Amino acid sequence: MTVTTLLRPETLLVLSALMTSCNRPHRHHSEGPRSPDPRAESARFIAEHEARIRPLETAVARAWWDANTSGKDEDFARKEEAQNELDRALADPARFAELKRVRGLWSSPGEPRDAVRRQVDILYLQYLEKQVDPELLQRITAKANAIEKAFNVYRARVGGKEIADSEVRKALKESRDPALRKAVWEGQKGVGALVEKDLLELVRLRNEAARKLGSKSYHALQLELNEQRQEEVLALFDQIHELTRGPFQKAKAEIDAELAKGYGIRPEDLRPWHYHDPFFQEPPAVYAVDLDAAYKGVDTLKVCREFYAGIGLPVDDVLARSDLYEKEGKSPHAFCTDIDREGDVRVLANIVPNEYWMSTMLHELGHAVYSSKNIPRTLPYVLRSEAHILTTEGIAMLFEKLSKSAAWLERQGVAVPDPKAFDEVASKMARSRLLIFAAWCQVMLRFEVALYDDPGQDLNRLWWDLVERYQGLRRPEGRDAPDYASKIHIVSAPAYYHNYLMGQLFASQLHHAIAREVLRSDPRGALYSGRPEVGAFLTERVFAPGRLLSWNELTRHATGEILGAKAFAADFGR
Repeated sequence: MTVTTLLRPETLLVLSALMTSCNRPHRHHSEGPRSPDPRAESARFIAEHEARIRPLETAVARAWWDANTSGKDEDFARKEEAQNELDRALADPARFAELKRVRGLWSSPGEPRDAVRRQVDILYLQYLEKQVDPELLQRITAKANAIEKAFNVYRARVGGKEIADSEVRKALKESRDPALRKAVWEGQKGVGALVEKDLLELVRLRNEAARKLGSKSYHALQLELNEQRQEEVLALFDQIHELTRGPFQKAKAEIDAELAKGYGIRPEDLRPWHYHDPFFQEPPAVYAVDLDAAYKGVDTLKVCREFYAGIGLPVDDVLARSDLYEKEGKSPHAFCTDIDREGDVRVLANIVPNEYWMSTMLHELGHAVYSSKNIPRTLPYVLRSEAHILTTEGIAMLFEKLSKSAAWLERQGVAVPDPKAFDEVASKMARSRLLIFAAWCQVMLRFEVALYDDPGQDLNRLWWDLVERYQGLRRPEGRDAPDYASKIHIVSAPAYYHNYLMGQLFASQLHHAIAREVLRSDPRGALYSGRPEVGAFLTERVFAPGRLLSWNELTRHATGEILGAKAFAADFGR
């Protein structure tokens, strides 16, 4: 069935303004000296930027993909050189001076949603980050590249042999042997000791670059470059902590009681390796029903393919280009990447048939549908991407939660032996997941802020101080190891993690808008399967503007309100 998207009047105005602002004729006056036309000057700079930078950005994306799928030295070397070439182009001081001149021509406030001015502002932030010594940029890239490679090839060593990441997760979920659990957990953390020295040097180099640009730290700079302010993000996280602290403590007490009973120990004797996720990002499977049982023999890709097609956002081409199963040297994690902003979108994954990987694939394919695959090609190249990293994380989170719904599975043709019991457990797990993930994000944000503010402090102690305060886990007695350094995001996605929690707020707010305006149902029971109007809603409200709107403007456009915690609070029952 073909679905025609009917755009709202305000969306038509946005896109109309975009096209007319890109193609508006220039007026010339015959009297007096003419001032430089900001629109014409900006259009010229943008065209030159695209001609120079676009091929370099595509080369970086392709090299990054090759390195992460192969783990080969030569691919990592090519990735590093591609990034250096791009950095050199963006660091060109003459080009940045010209961009500042052009940006300064817009002396009066720009038109609302003016596409040309928006592109200039975005490019200013992109070039600003690189206005440091090219040699320093190369050192940063080389150091980050070396650490990422170490993560890709690292496998936990347990009992004298290496085990894959999927085996780590399986052991932490299923084993009742306390010695084995501890050995597996410590093996997973072992990468931290390998990369600690290089990571601290990388932090120092990043801070050096940030301070040359007038920022107090690299973390603060990264937020500024992403149109956020560190103090405002921290204030929001303080509010979320107050909102979630009581419910989280209650949920964790219930989980701890079940875990302790299963291990035959007291709750106060639980340690991090007794939980089922290496970082306690996810709720342990401590309930009467094992959600993974419903996924035995399920074709994860078939379910995902049919689901996304059913909502009018097919992903067959994405899956055909992707690398989806474990192999030696390949990154053990999962991500989605847009290679060229022309629709070449790919997912890296390491699928095994369980609930975790169904959720992960729904998440990554959520990123895929919010990309140049569905963002209009009529948008200028600079604007042809998601509004913000928090909005693309929000779309991914909107879909990942479906794996915990028996009704969703059955609509996708998966038989669930006891749907009522599955949903009772899944509902409790979904609520616990929101709370547990919120606590984990508190740790990551606050650790990274402190890391870049003072990398010389006792980081091992700081990490466990934050874990104890926000996640309620007890640190292992006598342990003094760089466990913080075993989290790859601190290396490869610095100053990023807060966007996951802000993305969760966006996902909750968007889900409530879909339930209200599209499905006409209670958000608690709203399902998307077989509803192409859901895809049409997302295409119109979220994808179509690309990066024309800032993240909060996009949130208002999509949901009717700026980003807030009201819908998020409703989703965990507060």
